Amino acid sequence: MGPIMIVEDEEAIARVLAAYVRKAGFECLICKDGSQALASFEAARPVLVLLDVMLPGKDGWEVLRGIREKSACPVIMLTARGEVGDRIRGLNEGADDYIAKPFEPEEVVARIQAVLRRPPQSLVDPDQIVFGSLRIDLQSRSVYLNGAVLSVTPRDLSLLLFLAENPNRLFEREQLIEKVWGIDYEGSDRAVDLSVKRLRSLLLHWPAEEGEIRTLRGTGYQLYANTSR
Repeated sequence: MGPIMIVEDEEAIARVLAAYVRKAGFECLICKDGSQALASFEAARPVLVLLDVMLPGKDGWEVLRGIREKSACPVIMLTARGEVGDRIRGLNEGADDYIAKPFEPEEVVARIQAVLRRPPQSLVDPDQIVFGSLRIDLQSRSVYLNGAVLSVTPRDLSLLLFLAENPNRLFEREQLIEKVWGIDYEGSDRAVDLSVKRLRSLLLHWPAEEGEIRTLRGTGYQLYANTSR
């Protein structure tokens, strides 16, 4: 197994993270800037990257794009607390998770272990999306909860499918309108809110520990799914 790569320019934070990562049984590699991280990535073959957004030289966004050009290696972004835009951008550009600073090292280790428990994409049935007791059959465009079929309108189903195909990614209303309703849609973005309300009603008995549709401070929505289950 390769190491956990920690890309963090603050030496004290990197040192604490490394100590906890090693205590959890992982090897560890510390990079102090983005250029060093990209230069070391292929040779190190890390199993996961902890990537700070604010880095000297190449920032975290450049590093994330560089990694995604060549690898599906899991990446957890480290962002400043309250920087919601950073979280949206990181997840939309391919990060697997994010953690806001300041953080507890134990939480970081728990997040690492959760991400690494996720099944490889090749093991997922391409015709189904399954999050615990929620199952979406892509071929028949049917939704099942605890084995029972749900009656979903075509538009609501299209929204649910889009969110489910992009789990744990945050989307603003305007993005959802464009992706689901289409760029020619001339109605209010209130349609997104109403669609989400109907979906939440249908998914009322979907256990929260398996997943839920979350609101991002009135800006947009995310289908949170516990993909480590």
